Amino acid sequence: MVVYANPRGSTSYGDEFANLINDNYPSQDYDDLMSVVDAAIAKGGVDADDLFVVGGSGGGLLTSWIVGKTHRFKAAVAQKPVINWTSEVLTVDGYTFMARYWFGKMPWEDPEGYWRRSPLSLVGNVTTPTMLMVGTEDHRTPPSEAEQFFDALQLRGVPTALVRVPGASHEALAERPSQEAAEASAILAWFGRYRTDGK
Repeated sequence: MVVYANPRGSTSYGDEFANLINDNYPSQDYDDLMSVVDAAIAKGGVDADDLFVVGGSGGGLLTSWIVGKTHRFKAAVAQKPVINWTSEVLTVDGYTFMARYWFGKMPWEDPEGYWRRSPLSLVGNVTTPTMLMVGTEDHRTPPSEAEQFFDALQLRGVPTALVRVPGASHEALAERPSQEAAEASAILAWFGRYRTDGK
C-alpha cells in the first residue's frame, strides 16, 4: 500500500493552508504526515511494524527529518534532500533568493534558526536505515547535502547507502527510462532488505 498526503504547506487546500509553513519548515507538516500514517493504519490492511518512507526534494528533507524524529519506519529513502540549511543556501543555484525569502536572515545572522530547521540537527537520533539519492548535476539540492547525511550516518554506524545518478538534475533524477527503472529497483531493494518477512 502506498500512502500519499497533502500536509500543511502543500497545494489543494488554498493559499492559507499552503502558507502555514512559511518561515517554519519543517514543523507541523511532520505531525500531519504522522497523523496520515496513523489514519492509514487505523483503516486496516497496513502492518504498523513494516512501514517505509520515501520522498524527494522537499519530501527528501521531510524524510530525513522523519527518521530523526521517530523510529517507526523500517527503512527510508531520501531523494535530493536538504540536510543542512546553512550549506544549502550557500551552495544552491538560487542562493540570492533562498536566504532572503525563506529565512529572512543570512545564515551568520541566525545560525540557530537555520540549524533548528536542518535534518542534520537530528542525526544523533537516527537509527532507521536510510538511503540517499541525488543527481550529480543537481544544483537545487547539491550532492553535498546528501553526502553530509550519508557521512553522518556512517559515523554513527547507521546502515546507509548513497546513490549518485550520473548527469541527473534536480528536475529529473531519472531522465531516461533505464534510470527510472534503476531508481525504482534500488528503492525496492533497499526496502526489501529491511522488510519483516524478508521478501
